[in-house]
Amino acid sequence: MPRKRLLTEFGMGSSLRRQDYTEAASRAVKDALWHNSINLAELFGKDKSEMFITVEVAVQQPENVETDVIAAIFPYGQVTVKPVKGGLDVPRPDGNPTVIANVAISVALDVEVAA
Repeated sequence: MPRKRLLTEFGMGSSLRRQDYTEAASRAVKDALWHNSINLAELFGKDKSEMFITVEVAVQQPENVETDVIAAIFPYGQVTVKPVKGGLDVPRPDGNPTVIANVAISVALDVEVAA
């Protein structure tokens, strides 16, 4: 069966003073997830463990995102976390920027294609 992306959610999170890229990304993921209750797998007669979840995390220093921490937010599914350059570091007078992370979460399933 071909894998089809069925859902994309977006979120934003920040780390105000600690320059914690992982925490900003975690907050962005929760922002995207905590406002939804989508029973996508069940709609297709699938188990939640069969979902393929891709999390793209955009921050100014992607190498500082702990991908295992972000993946652990998801209670089920096969999660891949991809940090990329993006987001925003907002300068502050004390020299420690506020970190803003953006995420795009895509959910795919192996489903039959209608003819």
